[in-house]
Amino acid sequence: MMKLNRKAFLLASACLLSINTQAQQLTPQQNQALLRAEQGAIVKLDSFLTEKTAQIPYHKYPTPGPQYIISDDPEYIRVPEAIALKESVVPGAVRFYLYNVNGVKEPQQMDRKIIAMIKNTGKAPMRIKMLKYVTQKPSTNYFKLGKEGLAAFLAAQPSEDIRTLKPGEAVPIDEKLEQYVVKYDELVHGFYEFLVDQPAEITVLQTDLKTSGKDALKRITNVLPPKTKSGAGRGLYGVSNYHVNNTTVIDTKNGTSALIVADGATDPWIVGREGTTGQMAKLAGNYGVMYNIELKWKSTDGKGLALITWNSRSADNQWCSGMAAAMKVSGGKFNEGIIQLPKDQLVTKAAPEAVLIQVFKPSANGGEEQTIKLTYSPPGASCLPTPLIFVPVDLKP
Repeated sequence: MMKLNRKAFLLASACLLSINTQAQQLTPQQNQALLRAEQGAIVKLDSFLTEKTAQIPYHKYPTPGPQYIISDDPEYIRVPEAIALKESVVPGAVRFYLYNVNGVKEPQQMDRKIIAMIKNTGKAPMRIKMLKYVTQKPSTNYFKLGKEGLAAFLAAQPSEDIRTLKPGEAVPIDEKLEQYVVKYDELVHGFYEFLVDQPAEITVLQTDLKTSGKDALKRITNVLPPKTKSGAGRGLYGVSNYHVNNTTVIDTKNGTSALIVADGATDPWIVGREGTTGQMAKLAGNYGVMYNIELKWKSTDGKGLALITWNSRSADNQWCSGMAAAMKVSGGKFNEGIIQLPKDQLVTKAAPEAVLIQVFKPSANGGEEQTIKLTYSPPGASCLPTPLIFVPVDLKP
């Protein structure tokens, strides 16, 4: 479904976003269509969606969070056995995003295992407590894995189980990865957050179906080089969470506006360090980074505010033909909660398709400020950015 240069296309697309403005106004029929739509539904808004929507100015700053590791470079593991990532972490919280594909074509396509191992490199027993755990069966449906995996991560709760490792001992981070058969072109997608109380080493490796992760870790020594033709990046990053708030209050009387994050321009990619080379690492896409967004808004003209998104990069190339996301949104017409976007089908394709996230109602005193809260992370397998569009809507029948 997605081939070698998929990520390169996705990320090049992100930097093309225009910041020009253009007047946008719903027709009465479009207004009613948004009001009738279910949360997460696709609504067709002909001649409305544009990349030239006025942008919402904002402040963004990192907030305390876990050490962050991502394994997505090389995205496609082209050799039968190899290490795709090796990183060391210190005691504390760790977020780990696994995004690797069995790309073996020579001497022929073959079934593989892709396993993430964690080794206690300290001098005392190490305890591991899982805070968030998302495992999915490997698939060529990257959009499905990305959307459902992110929604599950946002909803995940800490486990009460604690595993203990002796010094030098290694175990799979996700034991289910030992059981999965990864066929050619299938993505292994896992999202984890956990606590360790000793220094540890995390290794992602590809091996045959008969070899355990422990044995593969002892046997395999070749580490694939980073900065290949596909993949967002790999390494250890110090930024895992951002807080975003607008610097100018959104007012429905001022018309449609857009919040744009994870575009690589106004919101630069995070940087870290790649453990096997010691070189600076850049995570093109900020995948796995959590954006906690708080936006102030008011309605001095009595209108409500619809929040929508759309696949703004669909015209770039074949890799941007669909977009699927998930986020947590505060209450409005629909209850607060996590919503997959779109909800009732896999992806949204292109304009005029918009996806309804929420409709916010004005306060009794329209001039009173309210706060919209969102938890957003760049959706894996989708082109970036995924604009968040705030559209004034007339709530009167």
